[in-house]
Amino acid sequence: MANSAINNVAGFIILVCTTGLISGQIRYSVYEEMEEGALVGNIAQDLGLAIPQLSARKFRLISDDGGQYMKMNVENGILSMREKIDRERICGQATICTISFKIILENPLAVHRGEVEILDVNDNAPAFRGGTIALQIVETMTPGVAYPLESAEDPDVGINAIASYTISSNDYFNLKTQRTDDGIIIAELVLEKPLDRELHSSFQLVLTATDGGTPQRTGTAQILVTVVDNNDNPPVFNQNIYRSHLRENTPLGTLVAHVEANDLDEGLNAELTYSFSKLTSQKVRDLFSLDPDSGEIRTEGVIDFEEAKGYSLNVQAVDHGSPPATGHAKVLVKIIDENDNAPEVKVMSTTNTVPENASPGTLITLVNVIDGDTGENGQVSCEIPKNIPFILQTSSMNHYELITSEPLDRESIPVYQVNIEAWDLGSPSLSTNKTIQIVIADINDNVPRFSEPSYNIYVMENNAPGTSIFEVTAIDRDLNQNSYVSYYLLGNRIQDMPLSTQVSINSMNGTIYAMRSFDYEKLKNVQFHVQARDAGVPPLSSSTTVNVIILDQNDNAPVIGSPTEQSGSAAVVILPQSAAPGYLVTKVMANDADSGQNARLFYHMQSSSDPSVFNVGKNSGEIRTARKLLESDATTQTLVILVKDNGQPSLSSMVTIQVTILENITERIVESENLVTNREYFSDLNIHLIVIFGCTSVLFLVIIILLISIKCKQDGNSNQEYNSTSCCCKPGNSDDAFARRAALEETLRYPGTGRLSRVPDAHNYSVCLSPESAKSDFLFLKTCGTPMSGLNPNIA
Repeated sequence: MANSAINNVAGFIILVCTTGLISGQIRYSVYEEMEEGALVGNIAQDLGLAIPQLSARKFRLISDDGGQYMKMNVENGILSMREKIDRERICGQATICTISFKIILENPLAVHRGEVEILDVNDNAPAFRGGTIALQIVETMTPGVAYPLESAEDPDVGINAIASYTISSNDYFNLKTQRTDDGIIIAELVLEKPLDRELHSSFQLVLTATDGGTPQRTGTAQILVTVVDNNDNPPVFNQNIYRSHLRENTPLGTLVAHVEANDLDEGLNAELTYSFSKLTSQKVRDLFSLDPDSGEIRTEGVIDFEEAKGYSLNVQAVDHGSPPATGHAKVLVKIIDENDNAPEVKVMSTTNTVPENASPGTLITLVNVIDGDTGENGQVSCEIPKNIPFILQTSSMNHYELITSEPLDRESIPVYQVNIEAWDLGSPSLSTNKTIQIVIADINDNVPRFSEPSYNIYVMENNAPGTSIFEVTAIDRDLNQNSYVSYYLLGNRIQDMPLSTQVSINSMNGTIYAMRSFDYEKLKNVQFHVQARDAGVPPLSSSTTVNVIILDQNDNAPVIGSPTEQSGSAAVVILPQSAAPGYLVTKVMANDADSGQNARLFYHMQSSSDPSVFNVGKNSGEIRTARKLLESDATTQTLVILVKDNGQPSLSSMVTIQVTILENITERIVESENLVTNREYFSDLNIHLIVIFGCTSVLFLVIIILLISIKCKQDGNSNQEYNSTSCCCKPGNSDDAFARRAALEETLRYPGTGRLSRVPDAHNYSVCLSPESAKSDFLFLKTCGTPMSGLNPNIA
């Protein structure tokens, strides 16, 4: 076809099928030999896609057969020719020639199938292989004998293929044509009238082959006919056309057909030799062999149904006459398909990655299964294992969609190796396995997790500021950015103090630092919250409680609260000479600001003027007399008491106590100047107890005074004849009262003896000093003997 004719049809493009969904298909038809860049179709428009979506969704074109005959413009969605297409080179003489392609879009993944049918143009003229056909015909040959002629070849198909043969005008020969079952036109030269070698020894004819295209194209060959003498009977085959069926992959040497011809002559004129005629192609000569003597045709090469469905063999039988005569026949070999091609699995996606939050039914990739066989041998089935969250869904003939069937979890299984098994229905069946890897893409669906809901951190007080005290770690099961964890402190203040002045945290690794030196006596614990936050979008977080427990360090020595030294002088304690062994002299009261074993105090007698006189309770701090005081003992005893805690190392304090022993007192209470004046050693509870005890004592004293007053009044009314005061002093009896007081004082000079002393008065009564008086800070009196009538025997 002329270039102008091609240009005229270059714009003829047929859109057979428009848009479809994932399993839809679009089909275009274009003529071969179109120029580069020629329009094929507008894919974006036919699929209903907006132009901006093409780039955003990574629009791309993939050809099934690997050829790159077309190109796609992402900016406008136009499908155009990448190069000129020669239909005969791609498809040979196949009736229908198509180029399949896939249109793949991502985010989300979608696959569309398309086909472009390449229409034939009459761009090839018929041609004869040799250009000259030589025939030898005996002059005595009977009219009506037909001589097969070589067929012309035209790569075009359909109407553009060879449509007719003609020969140049002459008086002796005519042309006979017939069409075979497979559409091939066979031309034969027929002798119309007897030949006379003496008149015409040769003929030159022109054989013309014409196709059916528009405009028509022709090809010619010269027919050289030589008229020979004698040998007037040519060989004749018993069949004009031999038909044979041959399975592909037949072993070499397999008998295909047995041709046989007869010659009515005798002798050398009847001896025949079989061979392939010049009409037989070299390809056929490579696949088949013909025995020149027996006429057996056997396989010489590998027969492949997928390469050719059948072959046409032109054979001839030539006798040995002079000149030799030739007979012709045709052998048609039909190839029977064998199941010799296993299915081929093609995956139509470049990346098999799916996010773990993909909903069931999400398309992952398109699978195409191809089998080069035909019939049942070419029918395929395909499946994947059952124990994975994917299914293989049929979309069309030999096309499958791999989709999700269950929710995915990357943290459980990050990668799937999906084995696709395909098999055909041939006997025996052939199968193919192909494994594709499906990567589950991570999404931020896991919060960082601390190993514990709360942490207790033990920190010794007096730590160095800025010291690392602990490290919290949170694990995020996600991947990459979604697993990057940062740490933050929650809250602003702790016990009215800024949190930042107490602790800080390294946001990268969770290391917690103490920003100050902790003092156990001021702060026992610091509690705050730590948040772990990932770097996903949106970020996810969790928190934990951190409780910093300050541990006590023995950094406080015991503080002695009572008795206290005054202005550097020893504390003074008064002790009666009459104190019995075990008498409580005083009690050392000390306090330690530490806690636990660091605050457990022990009391020791560091030094003493006379170690035999006093001892101190190791745990109580009570100083008691160890023996009875002697007149020979020094009236002033100096004691040094050591108060030591149980810390490591131990800290201690000392107090010096001066004990003054007085002979003529039973009880002396140290005045307020010897009391502890430091308020920090008394709690509010102690003050309340002192107040309650004081109020109770005053009330008790008032009641006693009232009772005594009432008793005295009653005694004055009932005993007027005695003119004395049993318990009250009256005017006019001062001498008697003084005598009684003197006697009482005399008795009191010897406390604890149990001796009886009488007061020289008519109304006196006996009292004894109780032994408990020597062991207590109070004086206890009791009556001795039988009380006098009218007196209370329990008056103390």
